[in-house]
Amino acid sequence: MPFPPTRPLPSDDAPLTVLGIESSCDETAASVVRLDRAGAWVLSDVIASQVAEHAPYGGVVPEIAARAHLRVISPVVREAVLAGGGWDAIDAVAVTAGPGLIGALLVGLQAGKAIALARGLPLVGVNHLVGHLLAPFTRVQGEEHAQPVFPFIALLASGGHTALYRCDDAATIRELGATRDDAAGEAFDKVAKMLGLGYPGGPVIDRLAAQGDPEAVTFPQAMRGRSLEFSFSGLKTSVAQHLAKHGQPADEKALRDLAAGVQRAIVETLVRKLLLAAQLEGVPRVVLGGGVAANRGLRARAAEACARAGVTLVVPPTRACTDNAAMIAYAGAVSLRRGRLDGAGLDARATWPVDAALSLAAPAR
Repeated sequence: MPFPPTRPLPSDDAPLTVLGIESSCDETAASVVRLDRAGAWVLSDVIASQVAEHAPYGGVVPEIAARAHLRVISPVVREAVLAGGGWDAIDAVAVTAGPGLIGALLVGLQAGKAIALARGLPLVGVNHLVGHLLAPFTRVQGEEHAQPVFPFIALLASGGHTALYRCDDAATIRELGATRDDAAGEAFDKVAKMLGLGYPGGPVIDRLAAQGDPEAVTFPQAMRGRSLEFSFSGLKTSVAQHLAKHGQPADEKALRDLAAGVQRAIVETLVRKLLLAAQLEGVPRVVLGGGVAANRGLRARAAEACARAGVTLVVPPTRACTDNAAMIAYAGAVSLRRGRLDGAGLDARATWPVDAALSLAAPAR
């Protein structure tokens, strides 16, 4: 049953201010977003990264992530609320309920429940992927960027997810295809680990690739047909085999060329399938989302390919690509406007399909 809020939600024609909490992986984030007739305005956006904690291990360690969330969740939320106008300005709480690491999700989820119960506020659980898909609609005062127009095709690429979606409106989203194994960001991280480049690997490979020759070392691009699914495990294997045969790059030029070859294989696969989805669905508008959307090589290649194909491309600002709580607050505001409310029974979910998340009913166990 939903928590019985002591303060009703504002009417649909009045501004709605939501506190968003995100803790699905390795960022603890809180944000206050005000939804009004002019758009979804980010009033505060606080993020505590865990990169330093996970870097020695070359990837996210779930137990370390959960403990790090516990250490900082209170100060992060407090800072976001104060910067967003104070507790009296908050009309509701939205919190990521999945998908993600269970231990990490539980920290943010329990914090959100406690706040909602203590302050008599409505609570709504948000699907992390839906948050990413709606993130381009969030706005910051003074920031100029194009916003998507429905319907559009979205590529969501991150360390944990790579999928294509058709978005007809904020509540009608359909998955078109997803990765069968590694996500694009995961492939970047695993290759970087093989090359001793540290974690996270995507930004390092992106930087090196910008100065390398993508033709010097070529790697396979899997599932080149008309399928909208992805596979990146073969790329990881191919890089491992290349290193076993040739050894680690002998100099900086060889390292840049290898990085460029890896980036080309990933980026070309993502862009090709994004445009294929747009063609098959008859929708000439596409959007990039997720942490990999911050990759400069992907942005440049997508812009070039979309211009050639006559497809409109929207690339959100970097702050809206990586994990953040503003996207959770906005997605929560959309759900609240549709009448969804959650309560003490809201659970953390390692997996949570987008279509189930968009249902008015509480997510199924």
